[in-house]
Amino acid sequence: MPYHFSVVPGAWAVVQLARTDAVPIWALSATGFVSITRTDDELSIVCAAAVVPDGLRCELGWSALKLIGPFPFAEVGVLASFTAPLARASISLFAISTFDTDYILLKHDALTAACNALVAAGHILE
Repeated sequence: MPYHFSVVPGAWAVVQLARTDAVPIWALSATGFVSITRTDDELSIVCAAAVVPDGLRCELGWSALKLIGPFPFAEVGVLASFTAPLARASISLFAISTFDTDYILLKHDALTAACNALVAAGHILE
């Protein structure tokens, strides 16, 4: 089934902090797309690269795609329908899910190839 997706404007960063660190104010006050995830192993923050202070363990150079939802929780295969064509195109990704939808982060230099692979797989770029 084809799905709609869009490119989220901006440059994104993936930051890793210690699992016991407090969520920093720069992450809490960031606008737009922000994902804050705490596990037993780490505190991971995805946000606009421009708000990340120097000196942190950080991976820069990400672009983001938004799968246009909402998708019911019972709908099977939505994310797989995006990740499979990207895998076939040898494009690495970082996926984040929310209540309504999914986001796929990929390195900026792979953005055009990723969009082309997804459109070739039948998805619709908005």
